[in-house]
Amino acid sequence: MQDTIDQVKETIVEEANSILDYKFVFSEEISITLKGLIFIAIALIITSLILNFVRRIITRKLSNQDERKFITLFSYIRWFVFLIIFLVGMNTAGVNVTAVFAASAALLIGVGLALQTLFQDIISGIFILVDKSVHVGDIIELEGKVGRVLDIRLRTTRAVTIDNKVLVIPNHLYLTNILFNWTENGVETRESVDVGVAYGSDVELVKEILLNVAKSHKKILKVPEPRVLFTDFADSSLNFRVVFSLNNSFEARFVQSDLRFEIDRVFREKKVTIPFPQRDVHLFPEK
Repeated sequence: MQDTIDQVKETIVEEANSILDYKFVFSEEISITLKGLIFIAIALIITSLILNFVRRIITRKLSNQDERKFITLFSYIRWFVFLIIFLVGMNTAGVNVTAVFAASAALLIGVGLALQTLFQDIISGIFILVDKSVHVGDIIELEGKVGRVLDIRLRTTRAVTIDNKVLVIPNHLYLTNILFNWTENGVETRESVDVGVAYGSDVELVKEILLNVAKSHKKILKVPEPRVLFTDFADSSLNFRVVFSLNNSFEARFVQSDLRFEIDRVFREKKVTIPFPQRDVHLFPEK
């Protein structure tokens, strides 16, 4: 009976070894056993568990903002570590890694050209984190689009616009375009409204009206105080600009609209005329 059991065990072991030793052959120089694939899979799983543990340890005492930055940077490191472990695992499993690279050189060149923009996005994402030119929560303007940054990912940055639409921005655009960061120096921004009045208007009265209108708006900051600039003697008007500060740039266009409504109302009340372009046409009779 014992001999039979031992024989069955040996048979099972032999069958298991034969299965594990089954070789996937891709060419004369490139092949890998099922045992090697299992080894690589286990190595990647263990690496993932270790990386997750390290991330939890490091982010435990970080603030929410710093934690988001670290997780974004950690995602780059994570993929790099996985690539290294994968290559080391293949080499340990007996795969001729050099032969793999040699056999796939042409393919890798084609893939590299096709993924050129992807690589630019990834490198740009690293530059964004290292340079700290953009942070989560910043209000940015890029190619005429304005949005508040939600997160910075491996390839793209997601931002929500004033209209509550999500912008998905490829990271390489940060390096190839001029970026305006509205909140780099803080949440306060300077906004303005332009208006023209007819020649002959009382400019001091106009200044007083514009200041009162700006100071009376509840969303305009008291410090720094709004200011009025006499900007130009134009062809048909005297041009003024009222400058004010807000602590929420997303509300700028609504505040500007409110000011224009109120300026128009007070101008009508005070008999201040907003001109429109006029031209004098002189007709001369034919001689």
